Amino acid sequence: MLIINADDWGRSPEETDAALECYRAGRLTSVSAMVFMQDSERGANLAKDAGLTDVGLHLNLSQRYNAASNGSVAAHETIVRFLTKSKYAVLLYNPGLRRAFKQVFQAQFDEFVRLYGKEPSHIDGHQHRHLCANLLVDRVIPPGYVVRRNFTFAPGDKGIVNRSFRRIMDSWLANRYRIVDLFYSLKTCLRQGQLSRLTAARDKVVELMVHPVNRDEASWLIGKDFEELTTGIPLGSFSQVQV
Repeated sequence: MLIINADDWGRSPEETDAALECYRAGRLTSVSAMVFMQDSERGANLAKDAGLTDVGLHLNLSQRYNAASNGSVAAHETIVRFLTKSKYAVLLYNPGLRRAFKQVFQAQFDEFVRLYGKEPSHIDGHQHRHLCANLLVDRVIPPGYVVRRNFTFAPGDKGIVNRSFRRIMDSWLANRYRIVDLFYSLKTCLRQGQLSRLTAARDKVVELMVHPVNRDEASWLIGKDFEELTTGIPLGSFSQVQV
């Protein structure tokens, strides 16, 4: 099956509204919602009104909150500074931030439950920071959830060391969480002419990450090319992802 997930729900009215339009057109199966952001409250209400039940937590560890939050603000800003200092920061374990990571995760998780009245259907991260060393080493995310894996690359897309590292990390994730078989970005597929890779969803579970606020992505999702490519491919939800 193919899971089409829109990231950044609730970050801004523009992003929420663009995703909502695609969902109402039957082009999305799920969204990942941010909390403590400009449109978080309204986004939660819109999701309920639209009957959007497959909503995950888009864990934010790299962008400062811009809406009212609880006492985790100082811890969150410390993490943001650490993870945005270098592109390699996600690979570095910082023992001094163990408590901060746990506090920030729990605060965002609890706020999601407050807004949506239930636990998230899946967990991923803004700019994929949910795969940072501190969260993985300390196993901050509870076991059993559907957690977003690394991007799927074919031989030639990345070097063998890069692909091997991602394969090891995905194997670790699979031992603790539920993950899909393949994970792609619509932006990359459009830019590199790789949309045919999505047909793997006829035999495997594939997640496609989309950002409908981007005009080219929204145009493809709403257009006829989407219908032609997905003909015969069942669209599914994260609740169907097995261990």
